[in-house]
Amino acid sequence: MSFAQRIAEIRSGFAPAFWVANFTEIFERVAYYGMSAVLAIYLSEQLHFSSQLTGSILGLTGFVVYSSPILAGTLADRFGFRRSLMFAYLLLTLGYFLLGSIEASWMEPLRRAIGDKWLVLAILLIPAFGPGMVKPCVAGTTARASAENVRSLGYSIYYTLVNIGGAIGPSMAWLVRKQLGLGIANVFRVSSACAFLMFWVTLLFYREPGRSGGERVESLFGALKNMFVVLANLRFVAFLLISSGFYIMFWQIWITMPIFMRTYVDANADTDRILSIEAITVICFQIAVTYLTRNMAAVRAIALGFLISGLSWIFLAVHPSMHALAALLVVLALGEVTQASRYYEYISRLAPDGQQGLYMGYAFLPIAIGYFVAGQLGGYLVTEFGEVLHHPAEMWWVVAAIGVATAALMWLYDKIFKPPRPRVFPNGC
Repeated sequence: MSFAQRIAEIRSGFAPAFWVANFTEIFERVAYYGMSAVLAIYLSEQLHFSSQLTGSILGLTGFVVYSSPILAGTLADRFGFRRSLMFAYLLLTLGYFLLGSIEASWMEPLRRAIGDKWLVLAILLIPAFGPGMVKPCVAGTTARASAENVRSLGYSIYYTLVNIGGAIGPSMAWLVRKQLGLGIANVFRVSSACAFLMFWVTLLFYREPGRSGGERVESLFGALKNMFVVLANLRFVAFLLISSGFYIMFWQIWITMPIFMRTYVDANADTDRILSIEAITVICFQIAVTYLTRNMAAVRAIALGFLISGLSWIFLAVHPSMHALAALLVVLALGEVTQASRYYEYISRLAPDGQQGLYMGYAFLPIAIGYFVAGQLGGYLVTEFGEVLHHPAEMWWVVAAIGVATAALMWLYDKIFKPPRPRVFPNGC
């Protein structure tokens, strides 16, 4: 096939809904990662929450964000992607706006009545359900609005745009907070504006893609029942639990790293801006790393990715500085891209015939579990090593050890369980 033919195939292979949904996903990620890049700083420095309380709140809300797609996908199927996306963007708009208004005068009576802790938690739970609704809608649109011969390319475009949003978000936060001098509260308001804009884009330009004739819409009761089907597969559960270790380590760059850097390294550290390095590295090296590891067994590639990311934390443990943090983020990202695509490939092969969709829905579970544990553990580590032992940098040895232990457990898992039977999927699945 010539290049011109391939371009023509791509132009005709994607319905307009594909481009609209993925366009909104960029801004949703900009809003989410912009907010996330400064949230720990805001809670600890402006609201004066302890490290442990900050970690606990971030861990709980992160768990909601990444566990909600399991049921949100079912709701999106039943009510339609368009209505679900519009509802999700309104939730995000409201939640981010309220977050940016906590210190406003009109919020003062509510702060006195219930206290900052419960007010922040209640507000954060509002936008927490938004990404969980957006993800299955955009992924589902990619499946329905892509022709069979370009569907795999469609998912590559989706993954790339997610990382572009992840790279722009922290930079946006830094620009609003520091370069424009508008403060952290206005970062949240800009995130709210991004979400509200995407509500109107969805309302005006998104058209519901058609369903295939054999597509079945699961009921909410059926989705809950399927949970027990998944949990009965002990091999799959073991794989998910081990994989959670990677995310316990990974989410520290959003939860405890900003607190550590601004408390013990540089009070004016631009941790929001430097976080963009991780997503940029993923974008630049995803194809190359996937090609280099193409002949490696899936579980071994996953274990290698876990090991690389785990060892990255040694940079901060040995020499805590902004340069060390930049090196950490590059190596961490290389570990992420080593395991990411193989992780989803392995889950698809673990699934029994006819249950691939069900099992892929639970791929987010380790991310959710990891976020929850990372929040609790990270807050404890900052307090214990920083305030009690007065050796804050040593906390990163613990985080590195979690990564190495997770890699070792995945290697052991590979030895105990024989590789699943290879399954041939249609193009794009």
